Amino acid sequence: MHTNLSYVVRFPVDDHELSELHAAAFESELEVSAWGERLERWALTWVGAFSNDQLVGFVQVCWDGGAHAFVLDTAVRPDHGRRGIGKQLVLTAAEEARKAGCEWLHVDFEPHLTAFYLDACGFRPTDAGLLKLR
Repeated sequence: MHTNLSYVVRFPVDDHELSELHAAAFESELEVSAWGERLERWALTWVGAFSNDQLVGFVQVCWDGGAHAFVLDTAVRPDHGRRGIGKQLVLTAAEEARKAGCEWLHVDFEPHLTAFYLDACGFRPTDAGLLKLR
């Protein structure tokens, strides 16, 4: 099922490949973004899941330079879903944040992802606030 599945921390990013994965995972139109430049500048780390050298999953962690880190853009190709790839991506990213000295890992998610983040990945529910800027 997972032929040659590997998880690679801070892999060299191909903007088109990551944009395609993001569009497939979030069911949106393909818009090629400058992922590599953005990640190098703003992310603490990122993790890719590769199956036979194809990017099939991704997550990034941004941080405040101190105790707090934030999970963003957890994405798995729909044809590779429900195999534990997303969970392993998040757990690998969490370990990288821990190694960097972070004390807290935050995540925001839509209600349909509650079981994934709380049950599968071990996050605890908290009160939080969100301000829409645009």
